[in-house]
Amino acid sequence: MTLGHTITIEQGTRRVRVVHDGQVLAESDRPLVLRETGCPVRYYLPPEDVRLDLLTPSATHTHCPFKGDASYWSHGEAADLVWAYPDPKPDVAVIKDHLCFYEVEVS
Repeated sequence: MTLGHTITIEQGTRRVRVVHDGQVLAESDRPLVLRETGCPVRYYLPPEDVRLDLLTPSATHTHCPFKGDASYWSHGEAADLVWAYPDPKPDVAVIKDHLCFYEVEVS
């Protein structure tokens, strides 16, 4: 990490649910909670807790200097709704292949 920029990741204890267009896309009792300087809290979900069959791989790829290269998936008309880091940087290796959605419900 660079000076002034931090990322912390901890095992979440609250249930996370993702619903889009009336369909449940993910539900997990074991999210990883990622906090990053200047960004909202993000929940990274194990792939077993995500309805991958409802998602379509996207051609979008982005690069984060702190986490690595991300791949994206879409759902219906919602382009790039979810992303993952298939080969994250060593400092955040625990998020490997976990999926993150822009909008989640936390209970």
